[in-house]
Amino acid sequence: MPATRLEHDSLGDIAVPADALYGAQTQRAVLNFPVSGGRLPAAFIRALIQLKLAAARANARLGKVAPDTAQAIEAACRELLDGDFMQHFPLDVFQTGSGTSSNMNANEVIATLATRRLGRPVSANDHVNHGQSSNDVIPSAIHVSAGVVLAEQLLPALHHLSKVTRDKARSVHEHVKTGRTHLMDAMPVRLSQALGGWASQVDAQIARLEGLRADLAQLALGGTAVGTGVNAHPDFARLACEELTGLVRQVFRPGDDYFALMGAQDTALAVSGQLKGLAASLMKIANDLRWMNSGPLAGLGEIELEALQPGSSIMPGKVNPVIPEATTMVAAQVIGNDAAVTIAGQSGNFELNVMLPLVARNLVESLELLANVSRLLADKAIAGFNVRGDRLRDALSRNPILVTALNPLIGYARAAEIAKQAYREGRPIIDVADEQTTLGRAELERLLDPSRLADGEGEGGGG
Repeated sequence: MPATRLEHDSLGDIAVPADALYGAQTQRAVLNFPVSGGRLPAAFIRALIQLKLAAARANARLGKVAPDTAQAIEAACRELLDGDFMQHFPLDVFQTGSGTSSNMNANEVIATLATRRLGRPVSANDHVNHGQSSNDVIPSAIHVSAGVVLAEQLLPALHHLSKVTRDKARSVHEHVKTGRTHLMDAMPVRLSQALGGWASQVDAQIARLEGLRADLAQLALGGTAVGTGVNAHPDFARLACEELTGLVRQVFRPGDDYFALMGAQDTALAVSGQLKGLAASLMKIANDLRWMNSGPLAGLGEIELEALQPGSSIMPGKVNPVIPEATTMVAAQVIGNDAAVTIAGQSGNFELNVMLPLVARNLVESLELLANVSRLLADKAIAGFNVRGDRLRDALSRNPILVTALNPLIGYARAAEIAKQAYREGRPIIDVADEQTTLGRAELERLLDPSRLADGEGEGGGG
């Protein structure tokens, strides 16, 4: 049997693994919640440790924790942050809804390390958790971790995706392709216009996410148990946020209303909802790439994505659009995560939301997934695809919808008859129009020029 030691908490004694840094309350949670095997994200745990460090500094400045005790706590936090801290945080995501188990996990681990350094007991509750409650620390860690991952991972990835897409758009500007509405042939567009639309979608999502950063900067820290700040010095929250700002190089401040930040998770829900919107945008871009790449013979075959791996275990030579496929799966996961966060956001019972670990896990996971796949989509799909110009030109020459450009001159009904005849006989629209109108070949070539139409130089209108 593994060696154990006896630890004590308010419920009594419990055996804890001898080499574990955590104590009784963490061990109880290990035993109580063998649910998924999934732990809270490292970004969240890092934020939790950083909050403890900032709190120790603030309490020392206020004279609430002895300077040497606070220094030991800070050293313990830095030791964790500089090492493989996740090994000391074994708890399942699906635990007590306040995240108390994870808060005490952090308190106990930090207290153990601080005690070793100081040479006398450092209390998990009275020292590491001084002026705090799980009920304000865990919502604060959600905001801090989400804010950091958003700023350091997702937003840079989206800016990269936008730039790569716009650069690619410029490089393929000469290519004109058949536009499609309802998956059916429509008027021509430049390939650069399609890619520019994708980039604009990404830019709009960046702007919306940027707008939520100020809300993530507001922390519940200082509200303690129910939002009233009981047992916390009036200046604790302000000083702790100052210290945290210096630690993570992002501005954080005490929240405008602790009751809103603890009883609800509206900011996390807003961020998650915006991530769902981003997922929908990436799903659209990925599916456009899949359709344009389809074939290479029996599909559209307009572009050729980079061949990254064999596509079949039985069909030799088959290559699949694996990066767009990964993107669509990430999008589906993020949309599912948002559905869970939406339900969790409704679970604020009076002064506390009781699905905080789920919110933490899903929000950080969505941010990280989207950041990772956005870079893959940029670098391994959009940047490197080749345009099959011959296929584009062939499809355009046989596109009967080009006749739309003749509407102002011959009318919709007559143009429709020409389009139907061209489609029925499998002939280029210009040949049929030359037979059925008196416009002349040279004028038809000008009117039906796909590049001219893609550039908005047609004489007609309508939708």
